[in-house]
Amino acid sequence: MSKYSHEQLVKTALRKPGVKKEYDAMDEEFRLLDEMLKARLKAGKTQGAVAKIMKTTTSVVGRLETGGGQHKHSPTIETLRRYARAVDCELEIKLHAKSGSGKNKKVEV
Repeated sequence: MSKYSHEQLVKTALRKPGVKKEYDAMDEEFRLLDEMLKARLKAGKTQGAVAKIMKTTTSVVGRLETGGGQHKHSPTIETLRRYARAVDCELEIKLHAKSGSGKNKKVEV
């Protein structure tokens, strides 16, 4: 039985029709989840420590960091704010013009 790395599995899966389109559609979510995990690790905190600060459970923090789990839903801005504070960060939401739109304007909210 052959063992594949995550990168090899992704590369193989992305060759299948429709998979790349769906994968690319989730890019924004993947980037957000990556930012959240990096912030928590940089703060040197465990999911349990973040959960305690947020006054929630470790499993809730785990779902936040993995995209919602089986009953996927988007977190509220307030939940993201609480997470940011728990990992010693501030929440910042930005809108960027799409590539190729001819405009490089950034809009910060």
